[in-house]
Amino acid sequence: MTNQEREQIALFRYGLIAPLFNQQVTSKQEYLAQICGKSHMVPYYGRKDFTPKTVEEWLRNYRRGGFAALRPKGRSDKGISRVISVEKKEQIISLRQTFRHLSAMLFYEKLVATGVVNPEEVSYHTVYRLLRYHDLLAKDAPSSAERKRFAYDKVNTLWQGDLSVGPYLVVGGRKLKTSLFAFLDDCSRLVPSAGFSFSEKFDALKQVLKDGLLRRGIPKMIYVDNGKIYHAEQLHLACASLGITLTHTQPYDPQSKGKIERFFSTVRKRFYPLLFEKPPQTLEELNARFLRWLEEDYHRRQHSALDACPLDVFMAQAHDLRTVSDPASLDPLFFKRVFRKVNTDATISLDNRLYEVPPRYVGQKIEVRFDPAATDEIHIYENDYSVCTAHPVSFADNARVKRNRETDPPPPISFESLFSGQQRGC
Repeated sequence: MTNQEREQIALFRYGLIAPLFNQQVTSKQEYLAQICGKSHMVPYYGRKDFTPKTVEEWLRNYRRGGFAALRPKGRSDKGISRVISVEKKEQIISLRQTFRHLSAMLFYEKLVATGVVNPEEVSYHTVYRLLRYHDLLAKDAPSSAERKRFAYDKVNTLWQGDLSVGPYLVVGGRKLKTSLFAFLDDCSRLVPSAGFSFSEKFDALKQVLKDGLLRRGIPKMIYVDNGKIYHAEQLHLACASLGITLTHTQPYDPQSKGKIERFFSTVRKRFYPLLFEKPPQTLEELNARFLRWLEEDYHRRQHSALDACPLDVFMAQAHDLRTVSDPASLDPLFFKRVFRKVNTDATISLDNRLYEVPPRYVGQKIEVRFDPAATDEIHIYENDYSVCTAHPVSFADNARVKRNRETDPPPPISFESLFSGQQRGC
């Protein structure tokens, strides 16, 4: 970043805080909500969103240090690791000279295996940045590997799935980030399902995948990256149950999913600009407008690589789709599965909560399946079939239950009664 670019950025920041500094606004909160509710074209950085906290920090810096305090500052120790000591850095650089043929990942694994670095203290990314700064990366890194363009000739052979950062929404005075989950059919470039969420957790991914399976059928393969949610056991089990092969890209190789990355680029260029004039007020509104754009614009616009629109290509092979026969059967496939031993009071514990099960399971280890997002009902499985449900324990209701005295255990016998009986029998 040049000095001129830093100057332009400082001017942009001042333009936002000037009404606050000069007391030209009647309500500070309303002004911050207004300017932070839309994206801004920033010199050097491009289009960006800001939170009220960031703008207030610029205002404090300006009051303390004047215009110079608004210029972005670079790291004074750029290229110097804050985690690795000087001695350790020299040792790693020396070893790298010997093992230049290894990729950065294999070299890091060798450092861990030989005890040179502790993985809990020094991450792979730290070592990678050190090697890159000293130009010690392997020449045959995966990023320079030969690539060939490919495409399947049958729809629903392969779906590519990924996550992209979405626009910010101002909800209840708070600026919240959204994430866009999407799946794309490799053959037709049609998007079976996509949706924005405030969460990047598995529940959001699960909902998008379920919608895609119901609307566009079942693919043979799903191709995703190595994110944690894509390695969730629930996803693996659901894909296995549906006959889907779940495959993952090589680590740090986003280019291998070029088609869905191209789709996200199209979303940024063609859909996001439509939000500037009238920003959505809720997540539901954002998703409704996005799905309408998806069906009316993207799916019906000719794709340069197909010489046809995605919807026409997909529908031409619709007769070959493998569909979900019973929509209700999808939910159990995504249940989380655990085993629990039943207590003597016919209860089990899940996430620090007690659930009642039939008394016949006392002392046994049972398989329990449930939706982590809705734990009011727990399913008990035997031989892969649901046999009954468990419900949360209600202590108030149990206190009013009338017991069957014939089955109640006899009262405990005290030591004194035993002794007196022996005396009477003498």
